[in-house]
Amino acid sequence: MGVLEHKFSDENVICTNVDTLLNLGKEHSIWYLLFATACCGIELMQWGASKYDSDRFGMIPRATPRQADLMIVAGTITLKMASRVRRLYEQMPEPKWVISMGSCANAGGPFCKYSYSVLKGIDKYVPVDVYVPGCPPRPEALIEGVFKLREVIREERVLVKAGKPLPKRAPIVVEDPSQQIFGVHAHSPAGLGASRPVDTVGAK
Repeated sequence: MGVLEHKFSDENVICTNVDTLLNLGKEHSIWYLLFATACCGIELMQWGASKYDSDRFGMIPRATPRQADLMIVAGTITLKMASRVRRLYEQMPEPKWVISMGSCANAGGPFCKYSYSVLKGIDKYVPVDVYVPGCPPRPEALIEGVFKLREVIREERVLVKAGKPLPKRAPIVVEDPSQQIFGVHAHSPAGLGASRPVDTVGAK
């Protein structure tokens, strides 16, 4: 059994539950939709290239939403583009997650005040699980966002007793207080366009 050999007992038996086993598979095999709309897409390309190598996390880019688990909204979203992003999101199979990457996707970025055509937060069209601030955020910040998303997936429960609704997913803000990021210090979490309670997590 490789690394698990002689780690537990003579029979190498691991006791767990079905939810933990399913979540373990999901969090280590996240396939993300390959698309970007602005300069954050360059950081997304760097994150997937050889230096940071997103494949080592089990994250494989897919060119079709029908094979993707994760949508990374990287860049400015205009009002005309928002309905197309929503369509891509609806074509993704369940379970699916969304990472909002960069100040433009979070709150409109530098265009939020003077541009009439830029959407003030992608979460007005699709539910967001993790916010990654920055203009643009570095690949390390996106990696931190992926780790926070893994924590969200790890706490999900697939098997729910009848009559009990699924718990609501609260979005996470990945914040680095050492950087002066546009749209983060000037706005509260509600200013990021969050329509649900936000759990602010400081990146250490």
